[in-house]
Amino acid sequence: MNKKWLSSILVAFFSIAAIVFMIMGNFNFAVFAMTIMFALSNGFRAKSFKEQGYIKEAKWMKYMAIFFTVSSIAVFITIVTD
Repeated sequence: MNKKWLSSILVAFFSIAAIVFMIMGNFNFAVFAMTIMFALSNGFRAKSFKEQGYIKEAKWMKYMAIFFTVSSIAVFITIVTD
């Protein structure tokens, strides 16, 4: 499977999951799905920028992906301990 298709499917899955959790009123899981979605999209975008030669932008997106990954872990810990 093409990497672009895989990234699109994963981002779409977590976007839909966030919307479903919002409709259900489970906002902790909605935020968790959104942070995962942002981490994935920024990570794939960083890789794409690096392949295109945009080194500064790739570095920025990599740090954003790391930030959202850490945020996802924090939200997960909050959900588990709640």
